[in-house]
Amino acid sequence: MKGWRYTLGFVVLCAGLLFVLFKGFGRNPHEVPFMMKGKPAPDFALRALDSGEKVSLADLKGRPVVINFWASWCGPCRVEHPVLEWGARQYGSQAVFLGVVFQDTDDNARGFLQQYGASFPQLVDPRSRMALDYGVAGVPETYFIDPNGIIRGKHVGPIDPQTLALRIQELSTPSAPTEAARK
Repeated sequence: MKGWRYTLGFVVLCAGLLFVLFKGFGRNPHEVPFMMKGKPAPDFALRALDSGEKVSLADLKGRPVVINFWASWCGPCRVEHPVLEWGARQYGSQAVFLGVVFQDTDDNARGFLQQYGASFPQLVDPRSRMALDYGVAGVPETYFIDPNGIIRGKHVGPIDPQTLALRIQELSTPSAPTEAARK
């Protein structure tokens, strides 16, 4: 009798795992739902890696902003960085591009940028406070903020040129005002 219960339990467990597995198929892993979409982006004031000057989101209000969290030790960041360099050159007049060095040293970040390019400001987040405020789970992650300071989207993993172009185009289209934007 005991063997029958174990067999039934095993079958139910397998059915549950198959359900969870198939439910996840068909979804884009780069489009992770997150609670901050449509909400005001947390402000920050961070030091620029090259100049040492402070850069804050409040100073950029009125312009769309693309924020990319990256690290020199991150393999996918090496794949993604040329796309961001291209995007900053192609769309720099339409949006401000910012990189945020995540859990890395200044020297390693400088070496990475020397190798892969640095056409847009790179900011240092020494205690990962900004990353925590934005809910960064890993790198690379890219956030898209509209001219009103509202987070319009997030991309997890290396972004491709088509997705980057689409996201920037979305930032240029007016959005319905959110409750936070009305205050």
